[in-house]
Amino acid sequence: MVRNKISLCLAVILCLLFAPGCRNHIVPRPWGYFRIDFPQKAYLLYDTACPFIFEYPAYGRISYDVGKIKEPCWLNIEFPGYRATLHLSYISLHKNLEAVLNQSHEFAYSHSIKADAITELLLMNPSKKVYGILYDIKGNAASSVQFIATDSTKNFLRGALYFTAQPNEDSLAPAIRFFRDDIVHLIETLKWK
Repeated sequence: MVRNKISLCLAVILCLLFAPGCRNHIVPRPWGYFRIDFPQKAYLLYDTACPFIFEYPAYGRISYDVGKIKEPCWLNIEFPGYRATLHLSYISLHKNLEAVLNQSHEFAYSHSIKADAITELLLMNPSKKVYGILYDIKGNAASSVQFIATDSTKNFLRGALYFTAQPNEDSLAPAIRFFRDDIVHLIETLKWK
């Protein structure tokens, strides 16, 4: 009987000593990111007095640029539920394509201070005379996707996607991918008048 009590006491002591080592240690975890639900892809036709037409996302809202330089065909596609805006700037070319291309290239690469990498994707549709470059800017840069599109003689369109949020590639990655697809669709449906 005494032997059973000693064995039981020893078993309890051993359990108390070694059981905590068998459990998972509690480790503080970082806060998670919000879940983002995206709508189904659907597009509307943008066709005004501007010298271009394209399809833009139905969940976007067109607004016109109200900055210091008011150009009639500078517009924004706002995505208020996602705090994102695609800024579009149209330039009428007058034998200044090289200067406009250089300026746009500098705008895209001005993000290289914060960017981990910048890749360029050529997008061409010779039947519509649309030639473009899509800039994917990786890292915590202010703008993650930019593009240029031109017919190389008369028309030039530049776009840049910005979020009204602290640049954080990890948390913005799903939204960047989602809106990048919309930007590619915009370029693919772009036509000059």
